[in-house]
Amino acid sequence: MRVTHLSLVDFRSYELADIEFGPRVSTLVGRNGQGKTNVVEAVRYLSHLSSHRVATDVPLIRAGAERAVVRARVEKSGRSLALEVSLNAGKPNTARIGRSQAKPRDLVGTLRTVVFAPEDLALVKGDPGGRRTFMDDIVVSFQPRLAGDMSDYDRVLRQRSSMLKTAKNARGDLTMLDIWDEKLAELGGRIVAARLAALKNLAPHVTAAYAAVAPEGGECTIAYSTSLDLAATAGADSDVPSAADLGAALLQQMQELRPREIDRGVSLAGPHRDDMTITLGDLPAKGYASHGESWSCALALKLGSYEALTADDGPDAEDDGEPVLILDDVFAELDSGRRSALADRLSEASQVLITAAVAEDVPAELRGEVLEVTRGHVTSAGESTRD
Repeated sequence: MRVTHLSLVDFRSYELADIEFGPRVSTLVGRNGQGKTNVVEAVRYLSHLSSHRVATDVPLIRAGAERAVVRARVEKSGRSLALEVSLNAGKPNTARIGRSQAKPRDLVGTLRTVVFAPEDLALVKGDPGGRRTFMDDIVVSFQPRLAGDMSDYDRVLRQRSSMLKTAKNARGDLTMLDIWDEKLAELGGRIVAARLAALKNLAPHVTAAYAAVAPEGGECTIAYSTSLDLAATAGADSDVPSAADLGAALLQQMQELRPREIDRGVSLAGPHRDDMTITLGDLPAKGYASHGESWSCALALKLGSYEALTADDGPDAEDDGEPVLILDDVFAELDSGRRSALADRLSEASQVLITAAVAEDVPAELRGEVLEVTRGHVTSAGESTRD
């Protein structure tokens, strides 16, 4: 799988841009603020319908414009496919696959990407919200249809939380809350089951990737952390409980917590409260890992994701080949050893898109075609010379 052409209209700093990507590696080079990250952000958006930099679509539309358009030509499963999404200010977004209108949600999973960016250090050092997003991105990459469950869960959670805030005045009639509980438990059970299955698949790849980039750094492991009794510490060596069993356990937990939830006006149980634990040796990485070890953990999470998706043989898998790997301004953050280990790991990758302030930050063997970015204009500088 690879992106051969990208077209942008009023996306971020680009009023208009058409970019051709050659085979294997393309490196976008430019000073900070010139627009190189905006290019790979657009590729990521087509894949996940979200940015790896901001939480909403508003900043993605160029100032003064009413909409932004991202189009790409993708080679997938031996055929060429056109993808398009329009981000419309104040209106629902629209999409096209080939010549046909589509729901934006239909784009999810058509193009698969893995992004490694400086912000990913927060996966190790930051709050659980970032790790939940990471897990859900992996889940949707493995099973695109679950994007609908996640969207529905967020909607039901908002409705239920709103009802909890007014439940004190319901005078004992909590019939509607019972209905929302059942729906939230059903969706939550499916999401937790999918996260457990995804982490079971991902865990050995993360451990192997960490051993490759930090061979003297001990063992890195990941596991799912939830308050549900059936999956309290489910990880790579644990059986994954069924969605129905997890949903039943979640419903029971909500019923037990209801007095506290009504008192506080928030939902205290469900996948929106869960986390992913990252362990180095016998200690949690958060709070104990050094800065270099934290970078290695974050890199292992992304390399592990890339390799797990490349090897994907799950129920929704197609003959997609490797996902597109995006390395957004990370080489300046890595020491020479980690740079070399990353370059070795990706020497045979199908497509890698790299951004860097200067080409010399990127190992020569991984630099590929250099594209210069200046004030929102992208021009080819040709193939990189190798040492």
